[in-house]
Amino acid sequence: MCKPKYIWLLLLVLLSCSKGEGYVPEIPLNYSLTIQQFNIQAKNGIYEVPDVGVAGLLIVATATGYKAYDRCSPVNPENLCKIVPDAGGITVTDPCTGAKWLLMDGSPQKAPAVHYLKTYTVRIQGSQLIQVTN
Repeated sequence: MCKPKYIWLLLLVLLSCSKGEGYVPEIPLNYSLTIQQFNIQAKNGIYEVPDVGVAGLLIVATATGYKAYDRCSPVNPENLCKIVPDAGGITVTDPCTGAKWLLMDGSPQKAPAVHYLKTYTVRIQGSQLIQVTN
């Protein structure tokens, strides 16, 4: 039979390991822009916001609404390498490793990417304001 102190030790070890490779830190985020501002300033349906989130923010127009991702690459996130939108506006690339992700859902597309991009919650307020939070 396992002693209670060993169960707590095992639990502590498991929890500490869960934030290893691919973990982009949580920081408070609350960013807003108008849909008109997005439409004017976005390139290929992607709006880049510096100095928000961990390494900046990408807001992406999709067929079903908007998605928001942190620009911090989940490949070696401690390096704070910023993902860069590719020319077609469908994928982004980590210039430090060559990893790629799909912007429609943040899924990894090219090694060494194995983790999804860090996503944020997007809400449309009053049909005119895009609000990004976590």
